[in-house]
Amino acid sequence: MTEQSNIKFTIALGNPNLDAEEQERETRNLVREIKDLDVESAELVAVTETPKGSKALGGFLLGVLQAEVSMANFKKVLGFVGDRLGNKTVELEVEANGKKLKIKASSQQELAAALEAAQKFVAVG
Repeated sequence: MTEQSNIKFTIALGNPNLDAEEQERETRNLVREIKDLDVESAELVAVTETPKGSKALGGFLLGVLQAEVSMANFKKVLGFVGDRLGNKTVELEVEANGKKLKIKASSQQELAAALEAAQKFVAVG
């Protein structure tokens, strides 16, 4: 069996009730918490190309972070995302085995279904 590569997450938080500074603070806190899960990397996304409709603050995309995790920690990170972000609007992009899956959720049920789809996506790869 070939060794599987790490799984890359991009998480975009959407909270219209927060101003830019609050959104940045929430995203930085989330990055710190994800780093505590023993991931390969977790960081804010630097502005290189600003996607249409996104905002940037201080050289970083507002509310967007990336993390890279090993296959062994994948389920732990999915569980954390489900627990921590269940009632927020979230766009999640999972990249594994050279393929990408983009999912958007705005409720606990949608996020649970999205995380299940991400798990199946990685398992199939």
